[in-house]
Amino acid sequence: MRSHEVDDAHQAPVTTAVSPGARRVLAVGLALAACFTSSPVLAAAAGPGAPDRVGAGLDRYYRQHLDWGSCIKGPDDTTGRDLDRAGVQCADVTVPLDYADARGRTITVAVSRLKATDTRHRIGAILLNNGGPGGPALQSPPQARASMKEVGARYDIVGFDPRFIGRSTALDCGLPVGMTWLSAGSSRAGFDRQVALQKSLADKCRATDAAVLPHITTRNTARDMDVIRGTLGERKISFLGYSYGTYLGTVYTQMFPGRQDRMVLDGAINPSDYRPRLLKGTEPENEKALSDWAKWAAEHHGTYGLGRSRAEVLTTVDRIVAAAARGPLTIGVGADAFRIDDSQVPLLLFSGIADDTAPARASFGELLSVLAKAAEGRPTTVPPALVPELRYVLRGEGEPTGAQSAVICGDVAAARDPELYWRDIERNRTAHPLFGALTNNINPCAFWDSPREEPTRVRRDAPALIVAATGDPRTTYKGSVELHKQLPSSRLVTLAGANRHALFGRYGNACVDDEVNRYLATGKLPARDRTCVKQAG
Repeated sequence: MRSHEVDDAHQAPVTTAVSPGARRVLAVGLALAACFTSSPVLAAAAGPGAPDRVGAGLDRYYRQHLDWGSCIKGPDDTTGRDLDRAGVQCADVTVPLDYADARGRTITVAVSRLKATDTRHRIGAILLNNGGPGGPALQSPPQARASMKEVGARYDIVGFDPRFIGRSTALDCGLPVGMTWLSAGSSRAGFDRQVALQKSLADKCRATDAAVLPHITTRNTARDMDVIRGTLGERKISFLGYSYGTYLGTVYTQMFPGRQDRMVLDGAINPSDYRPRLLKGTEPENEKALSDWAKWAAEHHGTYGLGRSRAEVLTTVDRIVAAAARGPLTIGVGADAFRIDDSQVPLLLFSGIADDTAPARASFGELLSVLAKAAEGRPTTVPPALVPELRYVLRGEGEPTGAQSAVICGDVAAARDPELYWRDIERNRTAHPLFGALTNNINPCAFWDSPREEPTRVRRDAPALIVAATGDPRTTYKGSVELHKQLPSSRLVTLAGANRHALFGRYGNACVDDEVNRYLATGKLPARDRTCVKQAG
């Protein structure tokens, strides 16, 4: 059911160290305007493009000494042990909860660093973000170094868990679901249940963490990034961001002009489209990705039994959705029995089609085979690898919940009137019967407190290398094209023919990887945009 966009097997032998939490967040994340209560844009430390001073009492954060040491947090910390073995060191950076009150409450942001080994040719430090919102990256420097090949030795590679994520100061709303991207289902009654559920999710987060929710935003994460830059002693810092990480990187260039060095934005979001309903408008790309997967599944009918042609497989998908609308499907047994209704089936379908590699398609085939049997009333067994995913997505078990909603809802205000969402859903049913009720559905942001700041708009150019697949079902190709237009100095590397989200170092396309690594090595963007082609097989 997951998109496998981070760490499952690829066409090239790339080893990663991304946690299950990162997989889940990246699988779905990556997504309206109302009244905003503005706060002033806050000054930060001295650096290029800013006055040569430290304002608002922030100097103590920029000048703090980091206590680098072991990444191991306890006897069962396998991630920490893996990082230690890879030569990574970890530390905590202290930042203000509220940058407008720098002398008030503080929180910590967990960071990791894999230092450059080619010190003679060292370029600088590069920050990593895996997307989300809410994706940790503290565990990612070893994978990033492998992706960067020879040039990786010339960088200090720095991962960090954004505020209130992973090993940073924690947030857990204790939600009964791990993902709030649910479908309205097939009826008005289903939509009304969604309105009640989404309001209850917002109320639960507010009751649990009201004091911190206003400060869990992309703009504050960008400010944290600049503090990290300062603590590392870097005048400029490079950045590698995937999915939502492209929006975070873009925001950084706008808030701290001139402080970025080499920027790689992989699977980019058009900042003008960044909003609580991030998935709205992605229906055609997801329908194509599902159709392409159905063709593959038909070629493997002997394994999955879903149909001998693309049309037959898509008919099976329709039967699953229709059965779930009549009553929840039961998959699995005992404690690992899950009841899945028509608000959840489209989410599971959506989550399985963001990667067109064979291993990802096979995993999705396993899930669809289980759902097809359940739709016929037959007993099923859930593949063990999918059980933790389902526990988190459907029950909110295993990891903290709420951070993704907190970031999106804290960034941009959503429409409040449920009827607006219902009208959008009804308008989209004919053209997009499967995904329209998911992408247009109401979510917790409709019941969230208003953001403290206006969303970031792109008003200044910044050089960057934007990487995108033409069939990306999450952050669609047109979003990358639009960001490229907003940043005239940027260059766009297009991978044609791939239904894939997240490319560099993760998909195994040598053309894409070489373009990115050439830029990271030289600091020179390509003279013109480049198109790569998906490799056969």
